[in-house]
Amino acid sequence: MSTETLKFQAETKRLLDLVINSIYTNKEIFLRELISNASDAIDKLHFESLTNKDILDGVDEYEIFILPDKETKTITISDNGIGMTRGEVISNIGTIAQSGTKAFLEKVREGEGKIDEELIGQFGVGFYSAFIVADKVELITRKAGETAAVKWTSDGAGEYTIEDCEKDSRGTMVVLHLKDEFVGGEDFDFTNAAVIENLVKKYSDFIRYPIKMNFFVKYNDGKETVEIRTVNSMQPLWTRNKSEITAEEYDEFFKHQFHEWEKPLEIFHTKAEGTTEYTALLCIPKHAALNLFYADYEAGLQLYSRHVFIMNKCKDFLPDYLRFIKGLVDSPDLPLNISRELLQQSREVKKIGKALERNILKQLSKLLKNERERYEEFWQEYGKALKIGVYNNAYDEKVKDDLKDLLMFETSTQEKISTLAEYVERMPETQTKIYCASGKDKVTISQMPQMELLRERGIEVLYLLDPVDEFAVEALQKYADKEFQAVTREDFELDDEEFKKTKTEVEELAKSNEDLLKDVKEVLGGAVSEVRLTSHLKSGAVCLATGVNGPSLNMEKTFAAMNNPFFKAQRILEVNPNHALFKKLSGLHALGKDTDEFKNFCQLLYTQALLIEGIMPDNPVEVANKIAELMAK
Repeated sequence: MSTETLKFQAETKRLLDLVINSIYTNKEIFLRELISNASDAIDKLHFESLTNKDILDGVDEYEIFILPDKETKTITISDNGIGMTRGEVISNIGTIAQSGTKAFLEKVREGEGKIDEELIGQFGVGFYSAFIVADKVELITRKAGETAAVKWTSDGAGEYTIEDCEKDSRGTMVVLHLKDEFVGGEDFDFTNAAVIENLVKKYSDFIRYPIKMNFFVKYNDGKETVEIRTVNSMQPLWTRNKSEITAEEYDEFFKHQFHEWEKPLEIFHTKAEGTTEYTALLCIPKHAALNLFYADYEAGLQLYSRHVFIMNKCKDFLPDYLRFIKGLVDSPDLPLNISRELLQQSREVKKIGKALERNILKQLSKLLKNERERYEEFWQEYGKALKIGVYNNAYDEKVKDDLKDLLMFETSTQEKISTLAEYVERMPETQTKIYCASGKDKVTISQMPQMELLRERGIEVLYLLDPVDEFAVEALQKYADKEFQAVTREDFELDDEEFKKTKTEVEELAKSNEDLLKDVKEVLGGAVSEVRLTSHLKSGAVCLATGVNGPSLNMEKTFAAMNNPFFKAQRILEVNPNHALFKKLSGLHALGKDTDEFKNFCQLLYTQALLIEGIMPDNPVEVANKIAELMAK
């Protein structure tokens, strides 16, 4: 195929412009990113070779080679990994298909055009960091198992060329034509072998494949020769004793191994011996992945056997609610050629997984108890995952019991988020239920008419602000033998005598107004399942309650947002008999249930209840006209 000149995808072009013209804060990161890419390419080849030895073509020793060259002002990073086809080069480099790219661009704009190593690592655009130090980049690659090679060239200005070429072996070679400021300078000289060696030790010492370089050695007799050296230790970090590993070494390992951009929030390094042996090195990243709760997020741990890489993204160790955990497991009890099917059936894997789960939850409990601010930092990033875990395991009492004490919520009386245990501890002795209310934010909930009674009595209410909160509470049903009580359910009651007295009075009043309530229900038709007088309101005129069984109104909204409109809440219109509007309603009813005035008043009462819940009426124009007519009288 002849040489082609292609344009970058629009977002790729914008990304390159930002990289090239940005105020970069760490010029060294290009080397870490390109070495990581090379290591990933070898990982992929190794994984492929587990079931297809022929792909290695007899060469089963892996290496990464770095060649700085002062004369040509270049630095070359090459590997003998999986390589790429022409189509893969266009797809992987000419186009950015990642959903995170837009978010990356937004973050850069927020930082006033400043790109640093955190952003580069966070959004997986490591290859493009080459343009931080190079004004031209060449990539020569040959896919393992194939003979054709391809060359990609670009100056990052908006287009690139791609052409067929010759390459003696599989793998990828990236040649950076360095900008003058990065050749021979005092601060940055990326053609100096000693400088590159130090950067490799700093960022990539734990890579499990040899990173090799040429070094010129001068003998006493004046002769000079080239000596090839491996510049990284290649000793897996997890095989060393914890006491010998510094915090900085842990941080750099996770940055390299899992493309993290900040030091982890928490690290778990455990070793187990006995019937099942394993070493696990896990972490909770500082920030949640942008797509953590989307279907395209690939959860799972790296799997090793006797320090040999076996599998990436192994999902069989941890439950889905711990999907945010990154790390690896190394066990000598697993065979090197284990398949996905055997892995799922392995007793060893189940044992290791249960032990890891217990260890993580134990560590989180300690964090909550001893380092509250750090736990709250964790909760802001990953609390949703634990709440989803409660909901998804609604019938598993063990999982719910493990997670319930880790849950946190905003409340009506506390400035900071609170655990359920803390809420129960603050409850007065006479309170028998945990009151909760759901809404889009604290202000919206605080303005709900049902909240007035609770506020008057000084009763604390859990705020369920995330759509999953209500589902998690429904799954738990109770905590410390205290049932959860939603203030918008029809069975909402308070424990004091005053409320009981008011409820009895309202029930008596409802008996004498049965015809009125029946006729209001008839006007509203199928919009509501019931119309009743309520003791839930103090100064508010109306509200909507939902049945004890079935979804709430907020659940209905959540299902609708998921394109599942069939889960409908049972809507109950509750009217305050002590409000002036009820007296007006009674007066209109006395004039005749079939009059337009009565029917319009009923519709407006229902619309008012809808608006309180943040629900738009089906026909806003009709409602506006009715309000105008009423105001004109």
